[in-house]
Amino acid sequence: MVFGIFYFAPMRVSELNPKEYGSFYKVYLDTLGDVELYDIMQSQLLNFPKFMESIPTVKLDYAYAPGKWTIKEALVHIMDTERVMQYRALRFMRGDRTPLPGFDQDIFVPNSFAAPRTIQDIIQEYSCIRQSTIALYTNMDKKALSNIGTASNAPMSVAALGFIICGHQKHHRNVIRERYLSTFD
Repeated sequence: MVFGIFYFAPMRVSELNPKEYGSFYKVYLDTLGDVELYDIMQSQLLNFPKFMESIPTVKLDYAYAPGKWTIKEALVHIMDTERVMQYRALRFMRGDRTPLPGFDQDIFVPNSFAAPRTIQDIIQEYSCIRQSTIALYTNMDKKALSNIGTASNAPMSVAALGFIICGHQKHHRNVIRERYLSTFD
């Protein structure tokens, strides 16, 4: 697929081998269906900010149960995770086989400083991060997409990381819709 004057190698979820990702990531891949990587990255770049804008301001600091994240915290978690997955993709794309550790979302979220942020600020940061992800995957051929490294004690291909980024975002968007927005009166 052509991205501006650059090339974005076509890749579909159905082309992934289950040996290219840890089984705990399957839940994110399953949310996507058989989408093409560039298409889902681009459509989320356009649609996710609209979703965030649609959340009523009074609900942004809402958590559906004690000990659960607020909507703002969930949104910042989506961005933090995309950054971590982007870094892993860069390392593996470049041929680095050093095993990478997992990251502890339960440490990240309380230290995310989400509460004082505005939704406009979160949207702007999200858009920058996703544009960066798209730029990272631009001009990558099928061979680079198939590079595999180890992260969180599991094999991870560069392609799987791209789809996991998108599936993780969609998973949390669904959680926000189902558990936060539908239960708030």
